Amino acid sequence: MITTILSVLLLSCSSHTAKVPKQTKTDSPYTFPTLSNKAKTYYNAEVEAKYQKILGKNFNGSILVAKNGEVVFEDYKGIYNFKTKEPITENTPFHLASISKTFTAMTILHLYDQSKLSLDDKVDKYITNFPYGNVTIKNLLTHRSGLANYVHFMDEAKVEVVMRRNKRGRMVRTTRVVGHAPRITKLLNNEDVLKFMVDNHIAMEGRPDRAFRYCNTNYILLAMIVEKITGQNFPDYMRDSLFIPLGMTHSFIFSIKDINNYVPSYQHNNAPFALEKFDCIYGDKNVYSTVRDMLLWDKALYAGTFVSKETLDMAFKPYSNEKRSEHNYGLGWRLLIKPDETIVYHNGWWHGNNTVFTRLIKDTATIIVLGNKFNRIIYKSKEITSVFSQAADSLHDEE
Repeated sequence: MITTILSVLLLSCSSHTAKVPKQTKTDSPYTFPTLSNKAKTYYNAEVEAKYQKILGKNFNGSILVAKNGEVVFEDYKGIYNFKTKEPITENTPFHLASISKTFTAMTILHLYDQSKLSLDDKVDKYITNFPYGNVTIKNLLTHRSGLANYVHFMDEAKVEVVMRRNKRGRMVRTTRVVGHAPRITKLLNNEDVLKFMVDNHIAMEGRPDRAFRYCNTNYILLAMIVEKITGQNFPDYMRDSLFIPLGMTHSFIFSIKDINNYVPSYQHNNAPFALEKFDCIYGDKNVYSTVRDMLLWDKALYAGTFVSKETLDMAFKPYSNEKRSEHNYGLGWRLLIKPDETIVYHNGWWHGNNTVFTRLIKDTATIIVLGNKFNRIIYKSKEITSVFSQAADSLHDEE
């Protein structure tokens, strides 16, 4: 009877954030339905046709498409390092950009499963000099904190859209560049961002839990909370608790200690992006991985070996319902909500990296596309979902 009551409370709309005891892992491995050879052949042909049509000869990166946990199509094309001419292979790690947020969010939920935090905990419980007292961990996860985005308020200049009269006296929309922050020349870390917020009294853009505002600041704070709770720096904790246990041997989090091994991403004309001030900040970005490692991550999510299935269901619920839309956000995941299926996904963009991670839960199909040469067409790889489901629509965001 008590168990039943607790289950109802956890599944209700108003009580997703109570602490739960550490989940007991089952000894039985998760198994997908068997995929026949005929099905594999069909999916391979259909995916390849769409891949060639969408990405064609201009693709520089890796793609892997899986059904029922099995690879039905993969390809590796182009150059990883244009200076050395090193080619892209199945072992080439790509900057995942904002797909990194899925790892940060699931790590927070991993600690939640272990009763080491509550989603209703205020951020200042863990970050003592955090000056915004009413922001919770859940607000950070759902992008409902109201905090300003550090990639904007720490930029040296801000482009504003303004209205002005043209020579004919008509009001027209134009832009202007205004000073916004002091020039920063060093490579920043997460603590630097927090210090800048405190020292410069950066104003909030809204009250907590009033509206969805996608904000990278939320996820660097979540990484700092993980560090506070675990006593390890975030890259090491992720290596020891997630990447190594899941067999993700080519995955890591880039930080200042890795700058001597930096391999740039590239503009469309092959010009490299040099290291810049935001490149060593993690939590919102900076996970590097391969498509095969990402498939291991996908399978671990199905299996509930890192985050319990009950908690994962909570992560895949929409939390921003003030505007009616098919698009929503869960706990670290973008959601496309259709009458018969919810597609769980996250895209990413940073410098020349464009990335896609799309999970069709109902169809147990996954699409992973990672590129290191700027190419917005990569986001059109969403069209591959039609091979498995007719529910796919505009998974159009870039991060």
